[in-house]
Amino acid sequence: MTGRLERVLVRPPFAEDVERWRDYGWRSAPDNAAAAAEHELFCSILEATGAEVVVSEHDRGNPDAIYVYDPVLVGSQGAVLLRPGKEGRRGEPSAIAGSLADAGVPIAAEIAEPVIAEGGDTVWLDEETLLVGIGYRTNPAAVPALSDAFPGVDVIAFDLPHWNGRGEVMHLMSFISPLDRDLALVYPRLAPVRLLELLAELGIGIVEVPDEEFETQGPNVLALGPRHALALAGNPETRRRMERAGVEVVVYRGDEISRKGDGGPTCLTRPLLRT
Repeated sequence: MTGRLERVLVRPPFAEDVERWRDYGWRSAPDNAAAAAEHELFCSILEATGAEVVVSEHDRGNPDAIYVYDPVLVGSQGAVLLRPGKEGRRGEPSAIAGSLADAGVPIAAEIAEPVIAEGGDTVWLDEETLLVGIGYRTNPAAVPALSDAFPGVDVIAFDLPHWNGRGEVMHLMSFISPLDRDLALVYPRLAPVRLLELLAELGIGIVEVPDEEFETQGPNVLALGPRHALALAGNPETRRRMERAGVEVVVYRGDEISRKGDGGPTCLTRPLLRT
């Protein structure tokens, strides 16, 4: 998750999405023109780093569909279509499959009922270690299912906190984002003890997100490469702490596409290839 980003899938916002913002639990109605402009600038940042941006137009009318990290998980053998815990997103994996096929990404497996699993609850620690958060969006049955989908991979599960309940998303990636093989951005006050102990055991240092920037998506950053991160503007202390740790930080404005729907830069992207 911290190699140089070479190819990445995105899905822009559409006018049809706005009509259903309440159905999907957005904080307020996005302004479509402003959202489209923010997303275009977001993609231009990705392209400026040398990444090929693959655009999908799947599932119009679903505002959450812009958060392409959640319906699919990509490994060395291809893509695994997940089964989101949020019922309104259950159609996204099949809808995005066509875009993956067009991009030349094979479908390696598909998660089926009764399993629920969302990409935001998964973190590749390295090529052979997948961390999985168990909560309201990903259930315990996801652990053996993901083990079967990724043969030879060590799948390690952590219980997630209740936080504000089922109605508000709490993913594993709500409080951890890898920055390099030996560095991660973490909000430790919510992180499971076993996760913090595992990071320490593996010699992975942490950059701590301050309390006042947790709910403004401070922990949610996208690694563009080793110690090169894309972050949502508006979390200056988190940015300073990353920079002090030797991380180059680029920021984007996401008032419409991120803050209103609670989805940061990792949520807005599905990396297809890293080197």
